[in-house]
Amino acid sequence: MTTLLKVQASLFGENGQSSRLANRLIEQWLLANPDGRVITRDLNAIPHLTAERFQAFATKENERTQKQQEIVRFSDTLIDELEQADVIVLTAPMYNFSVPSTLRAYFDHIARSGVTFRYTADGPEGLIKGKKAYVFITRGGMYEGASDTQTPYLRQFLGFIGITDVEFIYAQGLAMGAESQERSLAAARHQIAHALPVTYLAA
Repeated sequence: MTTLLKVQASLFGENGQSSRLANRLIEQWLLANPDGRVITRDLNAIPHLTAERFQAFATKENERTQKQQEIVRFSDTLIDELEQADVIVLTAPMYNFSVPSTLRAYFDHIARSGVTFRYTADGPEGLIKGKKAYVFITRGGMYEGASDTQTPYLRQFLGFIGITDVEFIYAQGLAMGAESQERSLAAARHQIAHALPVTYLAA
């Protein structure tokens, strides 16, 4: 069974612009994959990294306390969702010039040495391979080139854990008036309409 994982970081849940655009692609994907499965991971309730949580990851399995085991099991669940997915859809609205803090927290939970990446004599190697990722970035203003802190960070982190086939879909200028908003959303919808590979659309 083909599986899609949606990682939702918008503060506004399904009502966020990034979520609406992501859902548009997912609907298109489901038309081509009627037997496909969609897993949704809403990050609004994800805990941020603490010393306690970090220590749980660093402690050997046979030495973990019950609380540490629970912390690691939650991380394992997030990683298992990634491993099951053939396609990953990630929403990343811009908040204060960066990605949502909940998305950073999610990354903190899935970046596990020996699990999602490992260090080799040639440098780090990502272990979550063979995935296609779509990243939806929405912004109130226009941020290009050096002003764009999100794209390089997301590309670097995803590549670090092995996800290198990444397509970014942007909707910018959403707070710059109705005309700017509609023009940007229309461009994003056009990109979504042509985003899926032919193999996905053959059905």
